Amino acid sequence: MKPCYINSAVSISAQDTLNDSIFLEHILSFEGKLARAIHPNYKLFISPIASRRMATGVKMGVAAAKKALELAKLETPDAIITGTGIGCIEDSEKFLNAILDNDEQYLTPTSFIQSTHNTVGAQIALTLKCKGYNVTYVQGAASFESAVIDAQLMLHENEANTILVGGTDELGKFLINDIILAEAAEEQPILTPFGEGAHFFTLSSLKQNNSFCVLKGLKIFNKATTETIQTKVEAFLKENHLIPEDIDAIILGKNGDAFDILYQSLQDSIFKDTPQLHYKHLCGEFFTASAFGFWAATIIIKQQYIPDALKLNSIDKSSYKNVLLYNQLKGQQHSFTLLSSC
Repeated sequence: MKPCYINSAVSISAQDTLNDSIFLEHILSFEGKLARAIHPNYKLFISPIASRRMATGVKMGVAAAKKALELAKLETPDAIITGTGIGCIEDSEKFLNAILDNDEQYLTPTSFIQSTHNTVGAQIALTLKCKGYNVTYVQGAASFESAVIDAQLMLHENEANTILVGGTDELGKFLINDIILAEAAEEQPILTPFGEGAHFFTLSSLKQNNSFCVLKGLKIFNKATTETIQTKVEAFLKENHLIPEDIDAIILGKNGDAFDILYQSLQDSIFKDTPQLHYKHLCGEFFTASAFGFWAATIIIKQQYIPDALKLNSIDKSSYKNVLLYNQLKGQQHSFTLLSSC
């Protein structure tokens, strides 16, 4: 697979991340089980009339996408590929509640039209007047990774030169409450708050003047155990002509549940002498939370610096060339992502 160059990375999250020049300097803590996103001034990205009809996830997605294109000095990408776990859940809940409240009569179609999972990608395309390839992936905790793999394939096959890729999810009210109740009933629930956010990146097939990072490899698989995960990591690195000692930092999707043992098995073995990082305590847990980890990895490589808020151990390196991300949810939908300097 050809390398994919990353020319911009933008995050809207529960931390002040839209401006990466202050890379996780001022950390916010959360009360309760929700980590809501810090919203920018949307008037800078979206007209007030259009913004009024957009749900939270759509506004976050459009703003992050436009900022990513601005940083990449790109007006219109050849393709737009997004990933989401629960889509525009706010509008879905509005429409379903309207059905109940109005006895299935006199319903306005707006919430229904904007409740589909591909609304974010569609709104970005409408805003940019982009008529190219536009696909949304809904693959649970591998939604963002699925979008990135599609972008990799398009760039490899020369079907596009520049691609806008992103992951976005929003906190609804009723579904999130149901998830919180379900987690509370489990013996070892997720301890990390549930979050939301939008993260967008511009990828290109050729290195550009503003390219600062390269995506070397990405792999998704569904099952692993503490006995097999080390073998899988080593095989993935071997495919990319690396060994564990070549990894300058590993970013883990720890969320405090029982399946963190999978991460711990790597921390205690092949990566025990490697800088170990985590991120979900900062952004919350949601289906596309790994996009926050992806963003953090790109900024680490760009700035050659790791904020204390990300660190799990005290090991440092003089430089950060190869960064590995490992994420899974409830012991399924595992992903390895390898990012390197260029």
